[in-house]
Amino acid sequence: MNSSSRKPPAADFDALIIGAGHNGLVCACYLARAGLRVGVFERRSLVGGAAVTEEFVPGFRNSTASYTVSLLEATVIRDLRLAEHGLRIVERPMQNFLPLPDGDSFSAGPEAAATLAEVRRYSARDADRLPAFHAMLDRAVTLLREQLTRTPPTDLRRTGDLWELLRFGRQFRALPLAQQRELHEIFTRSAGEILDHWFETPALKALFGFDSIVGNYASPYTPGSGYVLLHHAFGEVNGKRGLWGHAIGGMGAITQALAAEARRLGVHIECAAPVAKIITTRASGRSQTQATASGIKLVDGRIFGAPRIVGNLGPKPLFLNLLPAEDLPEDFRSHIERWRTASATFRMNVALSELPRFDVRRSRSDDIHLGAGIIIAPSLDYMDRAYADARLTGCAREPIVEMLIPSTLDDTLTPRGAHVASLFCQHFDYNLPGTLDAPRSWEDATEKQAAIDSIIDTVNAVAPNFRRSIVGVLALSPLDLEQRFALAGGDIFHGSLGLDQLWAARPALGYGNYRTPVRGLYLCGSGAHPGGGVTGLPGSNAAREILRDRRK
Repeated sequence: MNSSSRKPPAADFDALIIGAGHNGLVCACYLARAGLRVGVFERRSLVGGAAVTEEFVPGFRNSTASYTVSLLEATVIRDLRLAEHGLRIVERPMQNFLPLPDGDSFSAGPEAAATLAEVRRYSARDADRLPAFHAMLDRAVTLLREQLTRTPPTDLRRTGDLWELLRFGRQFRALPLAQQRELHEIFTRSAGEILDHWFETPALKALFGFDSIVGNYASPYTPGSGYVLLHHAFGEVNGKRGLWGHAIGGMGAITQALAAEARRLGVHIECAAPVAKIITTRASGRSQTQATASGIKLVDGRIFGAPRIVGNLGPKPLFLNLLPAEDLPEDFRSHIERWRTASATFRMNVALSELPRFDVRRSRSDDIHLGAGIIIAPSLDYMDRAYADARLTGCAREPIVEMLIPSTLDDTLTPRGAHVASLFCQHFDYNLPGTLDAPRSWEDATEKQAAIDSIIDTVNAVAPNFRRSIVGVLALSPLDLEQRFALAGGDIFHGSLGLDQLWAARPALGYGNYRTPVRGLYLCGSGAHPGGGVTGLPGSNAAREILRDRRK
């Protein structure tokens, strides 16, 4: 049924936001601070989107999907008074811990000196080169950090957009030629090639290489994976760059603090209120006129009107599910149909009766590693094989696993003496390859159980008490991630972070400025610049552009 009509519904709000994930809440807060009446409608029974804390076994709570903190923008934390609403982020006592197949292990952080000492155990050459590598990443981050908060240019015929492009070009040209080459290589080459040039220690390369395939269905040797590595280097915890931390109470503590600030500012938040469609209007008798968003209709039949509709969901569900085809230019709709959503992520939360005991040597104290990101993927070759397996059979035979045990830092999550682990796993294809006679799907319980067993076996191989200590499991396949969190294809970033889907091309060239082909409809989720992760930046940037249009 065509959602276009000639008469818009009465305006109940100044802006309506679809989805109460963290970016939607950030956007709502900034709009409300500017005096707009804002309504937020969320299909689930709780706010937070993929940044939520939920009980999954009686007495055991954990971050259900997103699971660690670093990329959350400091200005968002400050502007929206998140600390005053109870948000507390603690740093990991060790940043990363890698069990190795020879019975050794590799530890990183939190101080640079500790990492250097660890690297020197394996290679004096790598220890000497590591500070220069960090300096190279820092230079890239410094140049690009400002771009995260700026609106990409969309039409070079407009003076403002042309100026924005020229401004970035001047910044780039001001760099020494060697640094220009560095940045160009990061964007265009694979993380594996870059790391192979810099280092010889497999574990050190694996440490950095893991960031290049997080939520990225690719090998570390896939061209462009260098940028995904860089994308994860932008963060900070409590003012300290490059660190990762834990929000006390889980990731839901972030979105609960955002919701508290939104309500303080007068935002109306309604949960268990899925949106069925966006209502659009056209000028009478002019079918080719640009459609204008004027409201939303909920699944329960209620209608709300507003001159601004803001989608905090991925480009595919927003444009393909909530709008009729005739409201979008044919080339734009075709582009969104081809929008790549390929995360290949399998997410597990595990309730444990005891801590995992790793059967490897440790150069640091016996328990500090348990607060780290424990990466079970000892080399770039291991990661490359996991990707190749998934491309061939749908699932990595030896999956890449990062395990966090947040209960070592946060006693609010579990009963006394028990623990909870977050397992973030790659690569598990959303589309399992099969045949006409033997199709395969994540709806098949045997496929899902096989993946669960493979992941548990992978952890158990380095921590032999892991399997027997399991009290309960919440396992989310790529299909589960799509159905629970409206992540098309199970993509945790709302769309792959390839060079063709970044900056001004996110979600499409001509629409990288948070606006869409439908007048009054905006995009504020991770499918907009600067992309995925719990940053709050797409939400705050979109709010700025919405308010700019309002002033016009």
